[in-house]
Amino acid sequence: MILKKILILVDNYVWVLYNNNGFCIIIDPGLSEPIIQEIKKRKWFPIAILLTHNHIDHTGGVKDIIKYFPNITVFGPNETKKYGVNKIVKQGDKITILDKIFYVIGTPGHTLGHVSYYSNPYIFCGDTIFSGGCGRVYKNKHLEMYNSIKMISSLPDNTILCCSHEYTLSNLKFSMFFLPNDYFIKSYFKIIKMKINIGKSSLPSYIFFEKKINLFLRTNENCVKKSLGLENSCSSFEVFLNLRLKKDFWS
Repeated sequence: MILKKILILVDNYVWVLYNNNGFCIIIDPGLSEPIIQEIKKRKWFPIAILLTHNHIDHTGGVKDIIKYFPNITVFGPNETKKYGVNKIVKQGDKITILDKIFYVIGTPGHTLGHVSYYSNPYIFCGDTIFSGGCGRVYKNKHLEMYNSIKMISSLPDNTILCCSHEYTLSNLKFSMFFLPNDYFIKSYFKIIKMKINIGKSSLPSYIFFEKKINLFLRTNENCVKKSLGLENSCSSFEVFLNLRLKKDFWS
């Protein structure tokens, strides 16, 4: 299947998977109008919507899309049921759409019921991981978020990371503040800055790259611990917690 992203709002991405016959799957449609316009333009036939969590910038377009395409199936965790979901999913579920298997991975932390969808080679991770960073944490559920990120980072290195926001430059600046001499991060920042400056996107990313440029995936490294003023003996979770709390107040 072919991957397409549609920019909505300020920095949100709606992801679409479509096949050669024009059948498509829509992930986290926060608005309806730009999605419906793209569907009409490309003469797609929407089969399903996948929702990762209940925030309006991920669910706001569902009801109007259903009006246009009443036979569409909407999958989502229990927290999204009021947004037109007719198939509730949970950790461990396996769903087949257009002959493609999607594994539902519970990824709580950003919200209590957040899920991600893995269909090789894609992971649709909503607001759990961003390129170079991770989502805000709901009501101190830092351990849940840490475990969710560990789960996603355990996927194959060539997994394509389809996250929902264009936050990469800001996240890389955060990383460079703590690791100013990290050659890979600095080089990647220059590449992404050039892309953004000419109107291109930094996404999707790959797990392979994230393991190099995303500090939230490098919490076991002594250089990261040292940059935070922590002892080498501290746990990866302590590093994650320190990083996330600092990121909360990062400007």
